[in-house]
Amino acid sequence: MSSLFADASLRLEKALQYVTISEDASERLKYPKASLSVSIPVRMDDGSLKIFQGYRVRYDDTRGPGKGGVRYHPSVCLDEVQSLAFWMTFKCALLNLPFGGAKGGITVNPKLLSKAELERLSRGYIEAIADFIGPDVDILAPDVYTNEMIMGWMMDQYSIIRRRISPGVVTGKPLTMGGSQGRDTATATGAFYVINSVLPQFNQKPETTTVAVQGFGNAGAEIAHLLAKSGYKVVAVSDSQGGIYSPHGLDISSIREYKRKHLSIKGVYCHNTVCNIVEHENITNEQLLTLDVDVLIPAALEKQITVENASGVRAKFIFEVANGPITSEADKILEAKGIHVFPDILINAGGVTVSYLEWVQNRNGLYWTLKEVQEKLKEKMIEEAEAVWKIHQELGVSFRTCAYIHGLNRLNMAMSAKGTRDYYMS
Repeated sequence: MSSLFADASLRLEKALQYVTISEDASERLKYPKASLSVSIPVRMDDGSLKIFQGYRVRYDDTRGPGKGGVRYHPSVCLDEVQSLAFWMTFKCALLNLPFGGAKGGITVNPKLLSKAELERLSRGYIEAIADFIGPDVDILAPDVYTNEMIMGWMMDQYSIIRRRISPGVVTGKPLTMGGSQGRDTATATGAFYVINSVLPQFNQKPETTTVAVQGFGNAGAEIAHLLAKSGYKVVAVSDSQGGIYSPHGLDISSIREYKRKHLSIKGVYCHNTVCNIVEHENITNEQLLTLDVDVLIPAALEKQITVENASGVRAKFIFEVANGPITSEADKILEAKGIHVFPDILINAGGVTVSYLEWVQNRNGLYWTLKEVQEKLKEKMIEEAEAVWKIHQELGVSFRTCAYIHGLNRLNMAMSAKGTRDYYMS
């Protein structure tokens, strides 16, 4: 068992101390149901042939078809994909979605590929895994460095292979190909609904709450925008190149506009097409994590807060928009410091929730408005956040453990419905 998956599994072991489940369920959740590694040959623009490594893991499908994103990143490996599929299993159960957990990825730096090479890679990935996926088997979605266009290529390629239009095999597609309203911002919107419902429980008001967001990609930039728009003081943001900090607050809309044009972030204020630099401090991603703020939002990659830097974290609340940004050892340090950590399997579940709504719309041929999608998302996110809060009040354990307990109970019921040792020995 490799390090990332071993670390992820520790969260399950902790939750098992508070839940009585069947031996069958406990045993089945230790291992992924199926793992696939593929080689993807791609003809590059210069005529050369390059082989890329791809993966798809379906961790569990007791509650329904596998569901999970596809990420393009140089660090992608089977261990990472398996860990992400494990988290997705609990995320779908926690949100009471009729899905199991899955994940996929390709080891690649997409920034080094042309658009044509990226399309050939994406279609080649589907060629390689087509027999492993399907609308009733395993459903794909966007993740790190993948977007709606890439999802559209994947859906189109699968449809070509199957000789029928199959929109339900992929979510996060363009609207013109059967995508859902609100899917592109669903992860951040879902997180915002939970944050806005949780913080008042601690007497935290938006206008007096300072926020730092690590990661200024799709989810990070959007959650920063939503919070700033609602009156929270977003004082720091960062991307892979570094971050900016201003104790007076940042103009997130202007920073997003600047990044769209210059592919970097600066403390700016934009009026129409003119952007002026305002007073700010350049900081590193590491420095952002230890700022004296009320709310810290890791929205980048895994293992950002570890045993090495956890003692320096000064935020009162952490909301994990990224998957697995805190290691299990760091969790212990943060808990000892009295920092409340709200886990990824709840906070970033807005993406898979609207993916579910997209899948339902594809199957029914009936499509909802943005308002209808957001109402359904808000109801689902707040309902499950309140359930986790109730478990926290009853048991007094961390919100992460409470979230796993909630998901684990649902997984156990589904597995028990198929028959366990107790049934066969009675």
